[in-house]
Amino acid sequence: MGVASKKKQFGINFIIHLVLIVLVVICLAPIALVVINSFKTNTEIVSNPLSWPFVLHLENYIQAWKTGNFSVGFINSVKLTGCTVLIVLVTASLAGYVLSGKRIKGSGVILMYFMMAMTVPIQLFLFPLYYAYAKLNLIGNILATSFILAALYMPLSVFLMRTFFLNVPKELEESARIDGAGTWQVIWHIMRPVVSPGLITVAILIGLQSWNEYLISSTFLQWAKNFTATLGFLAMNGSYGSDMGVMMAAASTLIGPIIVFFLCTQRYFVDGMVSGAVKG
Repeated sequence: MGVASKKKQFGINFIIHLVLIVLVVICLAPIALVVINSFKTNTEIVSNPLSWPFVLHLENYIQAWKTGNFSVGFINSVKLTGCTVLIVLVTASLAGYVLSGKRIKGSGVILMYFMMAMTVPIQLFLFPLYYAYAKLNLIGNILATSFILAALYMPLSVFLMRTFFLNVPKELEESARIDGAGTWQVIWHIMRPVVSPGLITVAILIGLQSWNEYLISSTFLQWAKNFTATLGFLAMNGSYGSDMGVMMAAASTLIGPIIVFFLCTQRYFVDGMVSGAVKG
């Protein structure tokens, strides 16, 4: 490679890295401002939101934790997210396995149905769902609400898991069948370890969406004892909407676990997405 080509490649890499750095700053700047302002009083924020705090007002976090009832909200969020992820993983993986090899008649029609389902807004079903849940006395039931979220996220999850199953060599299943393995043995002992990156990817995607979900949880998880962390934060707007320090502390408390979770799982998420991008 000549000197001119090296200079050209260096210039391209420099521009790419510069653009990426700018994008990172744009993405992280709002989060940094929230964290910085969470240690300031409301007067300091109003006077200059871009300044550093002179004194760290940790009482903002104490007040936010008590007012937002995060001790209950985080537990409810974990329950809702965990149940939703578990339901989606079980059902979407089984559906993806069946639809990947055209193992049933009408699999194309079923795939078309899932594709159409992704375009239908959930708002169309809120009233009949609420009416049915009210009749069954399931309003405020976290497990029952997780079934709604699982149904909402099911189409995308099925398509993702189907893609991962398509990447599994058919020879693996055929060999297991020849050795006398049944369908459940094939799925659990042969398919599951191979498509584990897909399971992790779906779990991360659905987990993040369930944790941040508002519309369904605010409709079906009524009363403060059933509030998730997100609902607890939004409930603070009425009493502490004017105290920006407390609100920023509450926002930092809410987004903190999400950032830590994503930083810990981003490698698995990227690996899973790359593994499932080979065939569709």
